[in-house]
Amino acid sequence: MSENARIESSSTNRASELLTRLASIPFSRWHIKPRVIIGSATFFDGFDSLSLAYALPVLIGMWHLKPSQIGLLIASGYLGQALGALIFGTIAERYGRVFSIKGAIFLMSVMGIACMFAGNFNMLFTFRFLQGVGLGGEVPIAATYINELSAAHGRGKFFMLYEMIFPISLMLTAQVGAFIVPHYGWKWIFLIGGVTGLVILPLFFTLKESPRWLITKGKFDEAEHVIKEMEASTDVRVPVSMDVNKTAVKSKWTELFSPFYRVRTLVVWTLWFSAYFISNGLNNWLPSLYKTVYKLPLSESLHAASLTNVVQVCIVLACAFLIDKIGRRRWATVAFLVAGCLLGALFLNGATSAKSVMYLGSLSYGVVGSITVLLYLYTPEIYPTRMRAIGTAFATTWLRLASAIGPMIIGFVLDAKGIASVFAGFAAICIIGSLVAMRMVETSGKSLEEIAP
Repeated sequence: MSENARIESSSTNRASELLTRLASIPFSRWHIKPRVIIGSATFFDGFDSLSLAYALPVLIGMWHLKPSQIGLLIASGYLGQALGALIFGTIAERYGRVFSIKGAIFLMSVMGIACMFAGNFNMLFTFRFLQGVGLGGEVPIAATYINELSAAHGRGKFFMLYEMIFPISLMLTAQVGAFIVPHYGWKWIFLIGGVTGLVILPLFFTLKESPRWLITKGKFDEAEHVIKEMEASTDVRVPVSMDVNKTAVKSKWTELFSPFYRVRTLVVWTLWFSAYFISNGLNNWLPSLYKTVYKLPLSESLHAASLTNVVQVCIVLACAFLIDKIGRRRWATVAFLVAGCLLGALFLNGATSAKSVMYLGSLSYGVVGSITVLLYLYTPEIYPTRMRAIGTAFATTWLRLASAIGPMIIGFVLDAKGIASVFAGFAAICIIGSLVAMRMVETSGKSLEEIAP
């Protein structure tokens, strides 16, 4: 055996040994710190992502915005997020998950503060775009990081309870926005999100890098140091059986379209696009729809819109406790179908009252919202460590594109065809999503190395 072959064999054995030890560690007190710190960033990401929706009802009258301009403002942040997911996803693969997250949070927070100084449409469009670059980088890399710290047993529940932070953030943002905007003005909602992001940023300098990422980079000693800390926090071990022979192989983004991963990639991209076209289309437009289409007062419009996020939190909580038993594929398939029926009912009755939209729209948003959270669990599961961050980043780019295109299309359809046609389109997309979800790979109860060699 040549010297190079011996070195490669030794590296593979070391990687296998470290990954086996990592996979045997259940959730313990060690996991609490990264979960809380990453969760705090995810919380304020949710705050920043929805802040514009609660400022828009005021800005529409102040700046005399047309529906098409409203759609463009909503789209600006998501266009930035699409770019940010690719930029920070690449950084995360090359320089580490934690390094990438810190840069994304800094950019997102600074641009959030800048939004409060916007004096016109063009300025706010620009600041929201740049804020979106940071937001688009943090969320998928944070999901990748948390997933890489999780053991196979109970990973769905562990991750979904962490990811609950995002819908809870949206719910609280809605409540805060409904109170602050009518009483103190629209600028405060941007200031709160930006300042708190900078306040929590120093905490991220205390996080350990993902041991799985360290192993793929050949940094075995650093990875072992982290794993020893995790092992010291609990005496419990879970049985592990997996093949890790490919964990040290380098990868390019083109592997997403290799024969083994091609169908997974196309399926998950379609699911991201479908789920977020509906969820962010509803969530960003509902406050303005209640005020402009159904003529509700500002405060009542904002409180009606906030109901959608309360419903989502309840459904996502149920999903967190059931997902490992029901399975990812079955939940997504049925959830899309149920949401399609609810939105179809709104179309058939013409969406004539604010009350029908409030109830049926909120339920459909909550059901689809559970899929949006589920996808942050599922997507990092179906790719190996060597391309997990970039695979997740590419997938979430489709959510950004859907979230950018959706509000603009809604604005144009609303002008041309009316509100009922908007819900008809949503229902059709749900049916497509349900059919595509049937092609998902079931990942429940399997180690990451088993799912994606």
